Amino acid sequence: MDAFFTDAQRALQQANASIDLANRLLEVTVASELDESQAQFVASQSMFFLATVDEFGFPSCSYKGGHPGFVRVLNPSTLIFPNFDGNGMFMSLGNIKDRQKIGLLFIDFEKPQRLRVRGDAEVIESGALVDSYPGAQQVVQVTVSNVWVNCPRYIPKMTLETASPAIPSVDGDFPLALWKRIDFLQDVLTKHDREQAQIEGVISIETYEALLGEG
Repeated sequence: MDAFFTDAQRALQQANASIDLANRLLEVTVASELDESQAQFVASQSMFFLATVDEFGFPSCSYKGGHPGFVRVLNPSTLIFPNFDGNGMFMSLGNIKDRQKIGLLFIDFEKPQRLRVRGDAEVIESGALVDSYPGAQQVVQVTVSNVWVNCPRYIPKMTLETASPAIPSVDGDFPLALWKRIDFLQDVLTKHDREQAQIEGVISIETYEALLGEG
């Protein structure tokens, strides 16, 4: 396996007398590809957290969600996930295009369990993979470098009640984001979103915040 720990991580392990423990965990838990049970775990999840780094060195953590199976394991070394309609800032995808390195954290809050994956990613703008996700704008393909299980003892046990209504349907349809109805954003929206906001009703920032407070 290629180098896994950084010099700074090794220094802290040395200072805290955990080098032998870290080496043992590296030996028995960290792999270079997903095994069958890990692939099944990933495919069963409806969310994960995505970590990227920008050109300034700042990390960014983003939540990604969908129906179970929205992250697909194509083979033990490759997985894909869709990028659905967002806020147009493209921070995660921009970082991927610039730096490629990413981390993914999958958490099952009902078990609880967690799995970490890191690797190199590329953004796919069009084609069969994008078309296979109705409503997706892009697809991210990840070549796995490392995968490992983390102890779940600090994860609170929670139960999923309902899926987000914002997830695109099988036809690729999805509702307009509430924040796109705010009045001061209307002149910078796409023509489609602006027309939809007019149909659903433009609102003030105060109304938006009140609706958020109501859940």
